[in-house]
Amino acid sequence: MGDITNLDPCELDEYFLRRSFEVARRALSRGNHPFGAILVSGDRTVLIEAENGYLPMHDGTAHAERLLASQACTTLGADVLESATLYSSAEPCAMCAGAIYWAGIGRLVYGLSEHRLRAVTGNHPENPTLDLPCREVFKSGQRATVVKGPLLEDEAEALHAGVWQK
Repeated sequence: MGDITNLDPCELDEYFLRRSFEVARRALSRGNHPFGAILVSGDRTVLIEAENGYLPMHDGTAHAERLLASQACTTLGADVLESATLYSSAEPCAMCAGAIYWAGIGRLVYGLSEHRLRAVTGNHPENPTLDLPCREVFKSGQRATVVKGPLLEDEAEALHAGVWQK
C-alpha cells in the first residue's frame, strides 16, 4: 500500500475505491462476477476484503458486500463498524444494503450505480438487478448510513466489459 497520509478525503475515497476494483478483478480472474468490497477503519486500515462468491455453489446471495458485512459483524466491535467505511465496486443491492445496515457499518462509498449496472447486465439470469437505490433502503432504517456514490463510475463499469454477454 502506498503512502496515503497526505491524501485529502476525496483522494482517499478514490484510493480505497480503486482497491475494491482490484478485488473485483481478482473475483473475475477466479471465474466469479466482477464485484469486490473492502472495509476500512476510521484510521485508514483495511480490515476485510471480500470478492463475489457466486461460484462454485451458484449462490446468488454471495455478493461481496453481504459476505463482507457478515464477516464484519461477527468479528469486529460495533464501535469499529460505526466508524468504518465499506468501499464497493458497485452500488449495493437491497439485500447488501440491508446487510450493511444490520452490521452497523457507518459509511459506504461505491463505484457503479445500480441503475447503470442494470443497463450493463441487461436481463442476464445471474444478475437480475433490482432497481432500488441503496439510499432508499438506508433511509427506511433507524440509524444513519452515510453514502457517497457513484464515484469513478466509468472505471467501475469497465470491470464488467464483456462479462454479461457470455
